[in-house]
Amino acid sequence: MGHGHSHHPDPEQTGDRRLLAAIVVNVLLTGAQVVGGVISGSLSLVADALHNLNDAASLGIALIARRIARRPADKVRTFGYRKAEVIGALINTTTLIIVGLYLVYEAVARFLQPEPIDGWIVVIVASFALVVDLATALMTFSMAKENINIKAAFVHNVADALGSLVVICVGILVLVFQWYVADLIATLLLAGYILFQGYKLMAESVRILMDSVPVGVDLDRLTARMANVSGVHGVHHVHVWQIDEHNRALEAHVVSMVGFEDSETIKGTLKKLLREEFEISHTTLEFEPQGSCLDRSGPCGNSTS
Repeated sequence: MGHGHSHHPDPEQTGDRRLLAAIVVNVLLTGAQVVGGVISGSLSLVADALHNLNDAASLGIALIARRIARRPADKVRTFGYRKAEVIGALINTTTLIIVGLYLVYEAVARFLQPEPIDGWIVVIVASFALVVDLATALMTFSMAKENINIKAAFVHNVADALGSLVVICVGILVLVFQWYVADLIATLLLAGYILFQGYKLMAESVRILMDSVPVGVDLDRLTARMANVSGVHGVHHVHVWQIDEHNRALEAHVVSMVGFEDSETIKGTLKKLLREEFEISHTTLEFEPQGSCLDRSGPCGNSTS
């Protein structure tokens, strides 16, 4: 009797292997760039090496956070560990900003005390780095589309690829025109790009960790849409946040004009509305009979407090 076995690769394990391979490649590349930068005297090459080292660290953090995020919910983390990836992204963007600021400092210091640069070493090492950076970026591209944790690491790699291109141009300018100042300008451009990308990703991570209203959700419109459902007198204590980057949650008090049995029908209508129009998958609704919710100004109507 023949036995059929399905051996479909686990996408999670495949992703982990890609990240691990990218880490090894970036560590090796960093060593090559540091040696090349020291021998050639190129600050921009050393800057690119530091960015690559940061990439290796960011990929390592992304891998650890990815594994932690798979843990199931328990009595301590009732929503699960999915925000671990957002925390990983925040750590990565923080280090990205630190690296950017350090490069600005080094560029200013080198401007005050210029040093000679060997253009050929710069071009050769940077060309090798460009190939490695592009290969690493391709390893993480598909995973970065819907994951802020991997996206943070992917941005590191894309920045490295751009950085390598800039460094190659610097080496050529030094060889042909002896424009040593190009090395300093390139370093500042790289630092500026790193700081810009770091700020964008940090803002996105902080927004999720602070339980802010998700991007694209207008709280006033959402509350009004809920209040317009038949049988609803008012909505208050509305809270909307992201459990992680893919899952939104809402809790609210709903003042109902109908009895308990009919309120179940209203609840189903509200949940469908929230899911389809606002992509909110986790909803907690507390129903109150009309006239029970009073504050200093009178009966509660549409409110978010």
